[in-house]
Amino acid sequence: MTSPGRPRIAALDVLRGFTLCEILLANIQLIADDSTAVVTQPMGDWDPWLGLPVFSLLFGIGFSLLLDSATDRVPRPRLILLRRLLALLAIGLVHMLLWPGEVLTRYAIVGLLVLLPSTWLPRWAVAGLSAALVTVAVISGGGPLLIAGLFLLGSALVRYGVIEQIERSTRGPVLLGLVFAAGLASALWVQAGMRAVGATTYLSSTSTLADLLLAGVYVCVLLVLLRTPLRPALQFVFAPLGRMALTNYLTATLLVLAASHLLGLPIGRSLTTAYWTAGAILTAQWLFSTLWLRRYRQGPLEWLWRWATWAHRSALRIPTS
Repeated sequence: MTSPGRPRIAALDVLRGFTLCEILLANIQLIADDSTAVVTQPMGDWDPWLGLPVFSLLFGIGFSLLLDSATDRVPRPRLILLRRLLALLAIGLVHMLLWPGEVLTRYAIVGLLVLLPSTWLPRWAVAGLSAALVTVAVISGGGPLLIAGLFLLGSALVRYGVIEQIERSTRGPVLLGLVFAAGLASALWVQAGMRAVGATTYLSSTSTLADLLLAGVYVCVLLVLLRTPLRPALQFVFAPLGRMALTNYLTATLLVLAASHLLGLPIGRSLTTAYWTAGAILTAQWLFSTLWLRRYRQGPLEWLWRWATWAHRSALRIPTS
């Protein structure tokens, strides 16, 4: 979610695009099999849940950036946010007809119940509530509380000015990444010990914590790599996908179902077929996104979502000189 009139933050686009790839690779077999759950079992070494924390964090960041922009532009900025979430709920309900395991409906509902009311709270309260919700969610093994906690964490990062510095800092992501990596190693060690002695009481909690820490590690690694000569390559590959994340997320479902049911590809039964299909879909989406963004300001569904948010139609085509 990007606020109108605000310069895009390339790091967020790269993170969003990379996470979009991970989610498709993880969930393609579930979509092809018409699964009714986002998470049932891992596809090979991929954890279907892993990309969702990052998307949740990015959603909270985008929501707070939009609030800042709306506050400067309109007298009732929270009405803009309300329309944004209601439009997302409508999109999610339609998408649910194709894939019951989709996440947009949950995002919209949690946003309405938690994220929107949090805009009346001071930033220290948002940060504290985020920490409490994430802690409870880890203890209970995830769920909507985790989404809510990460939404609030993203919002707090904006309100404390962290996101403004995200493109300028290398030391911060390095140090934070090392902390996450050390925590991940400890969580995996504890997890292995629990499995060895057959103790399963807290296994779900340690798994959720390990997944969160792993997501934190890869976010920090990407942020560090964006401060190296690899930045142009990372932007070239992932930013177009990230700038059109909503369009690509929804069309991926259509393409997977078409490949599975119309072409008859055994995606749900063959891991190799699933990987090749996901690669083909992502390649096609990257090409489409790259070509589209040369002529248009946003993806087609992003533009419609913005129209619903601001209640007026903005220019889509980039003016030619």
